[in-house]
Amino acid sequence: MQIGIVGLGRMGANIARRLMRDGHEAVVFDVNPDAVAALAREGAKGADSLEALASMLTPPRAVWMMLPAGPITGGAITELAKHLAGGDTVIDGGNTFYKDDISRATGLRTKNIHYVDVGTSGGVWGIDRGYCMMIGGEKDVVSRLDPIFATLAPGAGDIPKTTNREGRDPRVENGYMHAGPVGAGHFVKMVHNGIEYGLMQAYAEGFDILRGCAGETIPQERRFEIDLADTAEVWRRGSVVASWLLDLSALALAKDPNLDKFTGYVDDSGEGRWTIEAAIEEAIPANVLSAALYERFRSRIERDFADRLLSAMRNEFGGHVEGHPGKKS
Repeated sequence: MQIGIVGLGRMGANIARRLMRDGHEAVVFDVNPDAVAALAREGAKGADSLEALASMLTPPRAVWMMLPAGPITGGAITELAKHLAGGDTVIDGGNTFYKDDISRATGLRTKNIHYVDVGTSGGVWGIDRGYCMMIGGEKDVVSRLDPIFATLAPGAGDIPKTTNREGRDPRVENGYMHAGPVGAGHFVKMVHNGIEYGLMQAYAEGFDILRGCAGETIPQERRFEIDLADTAEVWRRGSVVASWLLDLSALALAKDPNLDKFTGYVDDSGEGRWTIEAAIEEAIPANVLSAALYERFRSRIERDFADRLLSAMRNEFGGHVEGHPGKKS
């Protein structure tokens, strides 16, 4: 298929590359002309504006937005819509708030432009591992775009099949799902990220406890020098707490056991807050997820080894650079 891609940052550029590897045609735009030029050298068609990008696509056009959530994405969609027509589709693959999806889709519907929201997980590793995707939108529009999603998805790989799934959507076993109407994709991804906060916090606290047992306040007979990198590595192999987040923790600890390159100032990108807001709206207790979010707030006041491990995990899976005091998340 032919697809436009707007936003060539850590994930947007790699999404374009993965699509081109599989024979899709990518027309790309970014406010940074160097990013456009880099993809053009790899086979993409570069555009110098949203208007130019739209003119280079053949109707019905599909444009994948991969921009920071909020006003930047909203403004880009508003501008892009001026150059689209009925039957075209805007795909938002960023971490947009699901309520914003619904309002933007309503606005585009007046021009008969379709809107699809795609919660995209995979970070900087997605170009090779693939991207787990949670998709919201009209069923026929999502189906028409399936070749794009199928290419970006991880595929079934060597993960054992779950029993009793006969008759269910086979796309799910390949790493992508049609979650429901507009907004549903980003809602599922929002909760995914809320859970991610809790899992990361559990690992961070656990490794901090392991590290602390060598402290001077611990009686000598109960003072252990636990190798954290080796612990993470052995847990990866057959343990019930094995996960990709643990894989990334093992990678970070092997490179730097004390995580000295990190200060432990842990940002949050919004989804954790929105998950808690949804829990409040639904009157669902979310004790662990709430505590994990508040721990990130605390890290901006005082920091410890657990916070450094959180920063290291965020850097490993998403290339996130630590924030700093005074920066607003």
